[in-house]
Amino acid sequence: MSYAWPRYPPCASDPCTSRECCGQNRYNTIWPNLIGVHVDEAKEIIMNDNPLVNVVFLPQGGEALEIFCCNRVCIFMDENYLVRKVPVVG
Repeated sequence: MSYAWPRYPPCASDPCTSRECCGQNRYNTIWPNLIGVHVDEAKEIIMNDNPLVNVVFLPQGGEALEIFCCNRVCIFMDENYLVRKVPVVG
């Protein structure tokens, strides 16, 4: 089954509660290869891999957003704007 979530915000996930469900067996939901990549390039890769998500930038060491969202990927970046944590849907 395929779902069409609105752009984040607002948060959307229903009926999913896992990244696997959010990817609908068609889209990436995790990007371990983006560690060390500049955030602009990382965002472009994520948006091309999964058109259902929006990217949110957060500082390294920042708090993850507690509400699970199928239409959001957080990128944790350092002071040089490099990805420092594996980006995942949620």
